[in-house]
Amino acid sequence: MAPAQGQDCPGNPNALGTSRVLAVESGEYARFGVMQYPETVPLRDKEVVLTFDDGPLPPYSEQVLDILAAQCVKATYFLVGAMAHEFPAIVRRMHAAGHTIGTHSQDHPSRFQSLPLEKLQHEIDDGIAAVSAALGDPKEVAPFFRVPGLAQSEAIEKELAARSLIVFSSDTVADDWFHRIKASEIVRRAMSRLEARGKGILLLHDIHPATVAALPELLKQLKERGFHIVHVVPAPAAAPVEMAGAPLTLTAAWAERQDDPVWPEVVVTDPATELAVLPAPDTSSFDVGFKPAPRARIMLADGSAGAIPGAAGTQWPDGTAVALPSFEVKLPALRKRDFAVWREERPTASAPTRPRHVQAATHHERERARTVAKPNRYPHKPAIAAAQQMRAPNQKAAAQHARGQSQKSVTPTRKAPTRVDHAYRMDRSRRQVACCS
Repeated sequence: MAPAQGQDCPGNPNALGTSRVLAVESGEYARFGVMQYPETVPLRDKEVVLTFDDGPLPPYSEQVLDILAAQCVKATYFLVGAMAHEFPAIVRRMHAAGHTIGTHSQDHPSRFQSLPLEKLQHEIDDGIAAVSAALGDPKEVAPFFRVPGLAQSEAIEKELAARSLIVFSSDTVADDWFHRIKASEIVRRAMSRLEARGKGILLLHDIHPATVAALPELLKQLKERGFHIVHVVPAPAAAPVEMAGAPLTLTAAWAERQDDPVWPEVVVTDPATELAVLPAPDTSSFDVGFKPAPRARIMLADGSAGAIPGAAGTQWPDGTAVALPSFEVKLPALRKRDFAVWREERPTASAPTRPRHVQAATHHERERARTVAKPNRYPHKPAIAAAQQMRAPNQKAAAQHARGQSQKSVTPTRKAPTRVDHAYRMDRSRRQVACCS
């Protein structure tokens, strides 16, 4: 693959371009990126490797591709399997533009290092299978893998090594995934960190609008400050990606798919003798009283006529004898009371009612009339009931009378002293005086 220099970029002679192509051979277990590992890819001073994670996602991934194409810059993509399965056309466009296609798990779990072993294997294998299906050829997928969130664990390292994957961490980041970060801040952080290191792998994301807005200025400043773009590709002799087990299905239809059935071989003897010409049905064939002919015949392709055995002895029911219901019957229209809700009234005991208005000349006459019309509300208190029945014209006196009656019925009163009691007290007092004097 010949590197695309800036002067060779069609339509843009001042483009940044790609300075060289770096082929990485997969060894026993290769790991790159000083953010996590001891070493990085062999770069010279002022050389940068552009990488993009988490895609594809329209329209931002497509806009990033347009910006890179305008500058003839090649990058390395680490795609999520579910996103590649959803937008395979963008994956094929990335490959057609000459970019390197790596994988980034199937669903990008937030806590990749805490996954069970079986789930971890499925995330790695399904991500590779989904990107391979989107490209249409598993050989086009590079054996490059970036762990979601740059997580680390012994199980992750063991599974990636078992598949002979080249693990890419990063040398620096631009924090373009931060919430509400501005494009100018992305450019400032990326350039300050690259200049501090002098070279390295830069991690970006092609799914954020801020990254799209910052990318043109970033490429411009890279060129102005003397940086060069290096395109990392797998070596031609790189070992194919090995999977620990069969990948999970991507869709429900795949889960229901069985092995292709083996259909029996169809042997055609003489097609001329098997073709039959049947007469087209006319309007009488759909009549209620239709009955087939006593003996049905078909015309063969060779011009000979043949009869259907047993057709003559078939007894068909007479459709005309079926009595159809008359459509002249008219039902009476429903009336309003047919929709009324019938409610049975409960019988109520007759009780004296209080007159709405009593014509009386004086206040005492109105009170007397009200007392007579009012039913007894205190049947369990005879004293009050009696007071109501014997209410005097003077209401105050009647109320006092009623209270006195109720107190008599509730509170016992002292009995008046008799003559015997009085004589007994007098005699007792005399004895006390005689005793004490």
